[in-house]
Amino acid sequence: MEKVIITGGTGYIGSHTVVEFLNAGFETIIIDNLVNSKIEVLSGIEKICKRKPVFYQEDITDISAIQKIFEEHKDAVAVIHFAAYKSVGESVENPLKYYHNNIQGLVNLLRKMQNTGVKNLVFSSSCTVYGQPEKLPVTEKSPVIKPESPYGNTKKINEEIIEDTIKTNSEINCISLRYFNPIGAHPSAEIGEFPLGVPDNLLPYITQTAIGLREKLSVFGNDYNTPDGTAIRDYINVVDLAKAHVIAVNRLLEKKNKDRLEVFNIGTGEGVSVMEVIRSFEKVSNQKLNYKITGRRPGDIEKVWADTTKANKILGWKAEKTLDETILSAWEWEKKIRNKS
Repeated sequence: MEKVIITGGTGYIGSHTVVEFLNAGFETIIIDNLVNSKIEVLSGIEKICKRKPVFYQEDITDISAIQKIFEEHKDAVAVIHFAAYKSVGESVENPLKYYHNNIQGLVNLLRKMQNTGVKNLVFSSSCTVYGQPEKLPVTEKSPVIKPESPYGNTKKINEEIIEDTIKTNSEINCISLRYFNPIGAHPSAEIGEFPLGVPDNLLPYITQTAIGLREKLSVFGNDYNTPDGTAIRDYINVVDLAKAHVIAVNRLLEKKNKDRLEVFNIGTGEGVSVMEVIRSFEKVSNQKLNYKITGRRPGDIEKVWADTTKANKILGWKAEKTLDETILSAWEWEKKIRNKS
């Protein structure tokens, strides 16, 4: 049974990806410090897969802890790297926290990969590396510019670190997946997005407002240059997104990669506004949402969505779930964790 190391594997995207690797027959080794997740996620994964991942509660910025794990699992065939702080707003307020954690963590992993001979890396990147694109949709050849937030900038810098490392190491290969906006939950409702504290992302704030945990949803700006004035994103189902990582690792293991660093956009290829998400939620939940329009939020961009042609044709991956299906899965998850039917 081939073994993969998944950093941030109890987090939102990480946990769904662990499920997909377990279902594909891999052994999974999770490294997570539980700063942005809960240990109970492991039970949800086990209920879905009837198998338990190996788990280490460690911080990737702790080089000695990472060294011990890599020495113990030097037969791992790949690393999937999620572990990073991810709040755009918080990164604007506290940039040094983001530069330390998100960059030092990757450097530690690359050092241990070099030392132990783990050759394949799938990196969790972001559409934020495109900043506010001049042309839409964005392709992998669109200019990578200084992003609007320190969070986005750490993703850009991390891609540059990987590229520079690969130039000096003839064995490491990497696929960088540039995510658009992951939403939704596993259809079993055993795992989903569970932000600790006030949510930064749109959909969990919507579901928490609808369930009564939040008084109202703030819509940040209705004066953007978009059809309804609200910001536009490419919202991708988290399970669809997770499956892309298994495909990427298999591509590296089968040596099908054309370059030692390949980049793929992972999205639906469709732009959806904040108000369209709200209307979809109201439709699938059959209830009205309490929201108000407020000012724009620092670090946010106006509109972005993906051209996914490369991922569709070369990876053989495609988003499958509809927006309504995805939003309904998030609502079912919210109701389950709040014990409401």
